[in-house]
Amino acid sequence: MPKISVEIPKELLDDLDAHVGDDGKFVNRSDAIRASIRKTLDLLDDIDARHGRLEDDESA
Repeated sequence: MPKISVEIPKELLDDLDAHVGDDGKFVNRSDAIRASIRKTLDLLDDIDARHGRLEDDESA
């Protein structure tokens, strides 16, 4: 799996860390960030579909 690095504000990292670990929803930061990216991309796909901006797989 490729690795990337990002810079985020400390406040955002603190909020993320509150959801990571034994008492959190995610095992580690990477898991939380992957889930967030997936959710965001799904939301963007839904918005694009509502506005007719998704390419039709059959015509490609």
